[in-house]
Amino acid sequence: MSRSSSLPERPKLDIDPDMSPSERLAALRDHFEDIVGVHDELADQLESARARQDDLREDVDHLQRENEALKTSSLYIATVEELNEGEEVVLKQHGNNQEVLTDVSPRLAEELEAGDRVAINDSFAVQRVLDDETDARAQAMEVTNQPTVEYDDIGGIDQQLTEVREAVEDPLTDPDQFDEVGIEPPTGVLLHGPPGTGKTMLAKAVANQTDATFIKMAGSELVQKFIGEGARLVRDLFELASEREPAIIFIDEIDAIASKRTESKTSGDAEVQRTMMQLLSEMDGFEARGDISIIAATNRFDMLDRAILRPGRFDRLIEVPEPDAEGRTRILDIHTRGMNLADSVDFEELADRTEGFSGAEIESLCTEAGMFAIRDGRTEVHTVDFEDALDKIDREDATGTPVAFY
Repeated sequence: MSRSSSLPERPKLDIDPDMSPSERLAALRDHFEDIVGVHDELADQLESARARQDDLREDVDHLQRENEALKTSSLYIATVEELNEGEEVVLKQHGNNQEVLTDVSPRLAEELEAGDRVAINDSFAVQRVLDDETDARAQAMEVTNQPTVEYDDIGGIDQQLTEVREAVEDPLTDPDQFDEVGIEPPTGVLLHGPPGTGKTMLAKAVANQTDATFIKMAGSELVQKFIGEGARLVRDLFELASEREPAIIFIDEIDAIASKRTESKTSGDAEVQRTMMQLLSEMDGFEARGDISIIAATNRFDMLDRAILRPGRFDRLIEVPEPDAEGRTRILDIHTRGMNLADSVDFEELADRTEGFSGAEIESLCTEAGMFAIRDGRTEVHTVDFEDALDKIDREDATGTPVAFY
């Protein structure tokens, strides 16, 4: 705590009666100078005190506002479901989905429309109308950095790559060709196949090539705790895509929300089905020109509900299988571009020995071979390093333990 500055000592004047007039005048002048000095010092202290007073007044105002905010009850978020005559509205509170019928002031009644977000107090009285805002979770799913995956980074699935480009890239980059031919562009692509075969890389490569907004999500992220939240998130995702078009929505592991419907009566299953119905509705609402495209991927094609597989939602069902020998050779070439390989490394021989490997497993094999070279203190990767990596995988796979890739 700062202390106030001490007051300067008051000047005193003592005049000797025996002084001559000139001495008295000089004494008076010195006394006057002392008084002026004290005056200036007091003026500085006064200015400093006033500045300190202004700072303290701002602190007091800030504390008073904080105190008022602490004493004020928090407001809750709700959505206007219906508008009735007589200035009554039906509100649904977010979180618990409780619906209430309440009165609203005439001033706010003129501004309200069905679907508006409002702030309500403990008595469910509408305090103010909130701006429309996309769910922050939906905004977080937008990939702000352009994917760096290119078509040259994908090997072993040339036919699937061509089909995806025809269904997703062409409607975004050259929509006029569909008008000239007289057909509607495909509305969506579903990629299915074993894990690690390049389904996600296909979606990223297309997004990179088209310069489209890339919105990526996992199906499990659409499963929410409260009733209606998952459907609302789906709706916000598609609204975000329409604002950022051209856009590509990529849903990974779509089987999490689009599995076959059952007779289960649990609230969790019912909420998942509600979310799927909202997804189906949004997919049916796509514009014909295809400024928004959807790509989905799953490892469990057999689990998907027939409703989501029908034409008009996913017009192309593309299987992405494990690569054949030629595809594995191409994948080995891709993932060893930056490696310092010995001339003796034979990709065709390695492709024969990696039958049944996915693209992701082959990439990890290359990393494992590089680790063996580093372990031996070499900067060049030899055929023996790949053989050691394959032997290690075979041993771990034979014992039933997970294959450990670096």
